[in-house]
Amino acid sequence: MDRRRALKTATVLLAAPVAAAPLAGCSGRLRTFTTWQGAQQAVLDLLFVPRAVAGSPWNLSQVLQHLAQSIEYSMQGFPVLKGAWFRASAGPAAFAVFNARGAMSHDLGEPIPGAPALDGAQALKVSVQRLLDAMDAFARFDGTLRPHFAYGELTRPQYERAHLMHLANHWSQFHARTATA
Repeated sequence: MDRRRALKTATVLLAAPVAAAPLAGCSGRLRTFTTWQGAQQAVLDLLFVPRAVAGSPWNLSQVLQHLAQSIEYSMQGFPVLKGAWFRASAGPAAFAVFNARGAMSHDLGEPIPGAPALDGAQALKVSVQRLLDAMDAFARFDGTLRPHFAYGELTRPQYERAHLMHLANHWSQFHARTATA
């Protein structure tokens, strides 16, 4: 991440209220992101306090790539969609449940259907930058959002909420790194 971008992001984010609960495991509560800025700050913080990922076939860099893919595909179109019946019934019903409870739960090791493989060797800095770039692009995007591969058509506020819940769901895997002997 270039210094100018880091400073600009940090300045904007520090001026905005960060409305997020602590990490799971720190206080027994699940982390939630209620603002886009709060989520961006949490992503940026990973450069300074990297986390270990528990219960996943992916490392931290791969999880961030997965999250970036999801946001990018909401603007570009997902490579593979579930059937029309699913996107018109079960998918929206699942989103409605997640939205009502303010939290998503899904298989945290399941890739986005049709998405390229995640690069396990990619540097954390590169993955953080990609996710921040995807988040910035989404925030500025004024085109037509593409149907979610499972939930179907979502409004902009619904998509933002889905992305925030997706981020928080994956954050539940993140734990402080422990020192090794």
